[in-house]
Amino acid sequence: MSPSILRIATRKSALALWQAEHVAALLRAAHPGLNVALVPLSTRGDEILDQPLATIGGKGLFLKELEVAMLEGRAELAVHSLKDVPAELEPGFTLPAILPRADAADAFVSNHHANLAALPQGARVGTSSLRRQAQLRALRPDLQLRDLRGNVGTRLGKLDAGDYDAIVLACAGLERLGLAGRIASRLAAPDWLPAPGQAAIVIEARDSQPTTLALLAALDDTDTRLAVSAERAMNRALGGSCTVPVGAWCVLGEHGLHLRGLVGDAASGRLLRAEASAPADQAIALGQQVAKALLDQGAAQWLQ
Repeated sequence: MSPSILRIATRKSALALWQAEHVAALLRAAHPGLNVALVPLSTRGDEILDQPLATIGGKGLFLKELEVAMLEGRAELAVHSLKDVPAELEPGFTLPAILPRADAADAFVSNHHANLAALPQGARVGTSSLRRQAQLRALRPDLQLRDLRGNVGTRLGKLDAGDYDAIVLACAGLERLGLAGRIASRLAAPDWLPAPGQAAIVIEARDSQPTTLALLAALDDTDTRLAVSAERAMNRALGGSCTVPVGAWCVLGEHGLHLRGLVGDAASGRLLRAEASAPADQAIALGQQVAKALLDQGAAQWLQ
């Protein structure tokens, strides 16, 4: 028997609500007559904005309240940005659907400068991501890198107020909010690597709800799942937390998967890189192979 209603636990930010509404619309289209409702919740990750995520527990803080809502029966599923989902899920949860990936590049956003190279010496750039900081420092060691937390609107507001000369955000988030016009230039692979799973929306549910899982599976994109599975396997083998600067980018082509990985040091801008290819059915092994290549180069020193 199908549930009479599917309730989606979601964060309250404009981007999170857009993503949850997007999933709701896809579910209604896939299952005509299905009643889908949103359950907006506040998470600790949204509430603690005066400290970097890495120091308060990582991106898993964006999931906890949503998972509690599912455990307590207040929601059947949750919608996340996949890059916010830890490499290891809490017991009892699964990811039955990963949507087709959008533009995975990072966005260089500035009101006065066209790109990273155009910034003046010592310019102030806002980002709290250690991955972004490491890559920025590798390219422009002269920059002043400053923490920047909050939702997309808050971050853009701080840029517009003159607190920063530029900020770095995800292209996909800006595009989903109708703010693509704010992107001055793209920071893209292969030179610049995104976070594992960046630009993919994922659905999380309890693994003990087979009827719900069957409804959600209709939204799963096989090609995206293969690519991000390699990225997440690499991240998992490296320790899988957001407290270390890890970048990953996997592409599925006619000859299989090709994964590029990066581990960096946000303080020095030193970067280690590795890449490898594998058949499409070897995504997990590919991720582990690239992680091993990074560890063999000495990545462990930055993964503590």
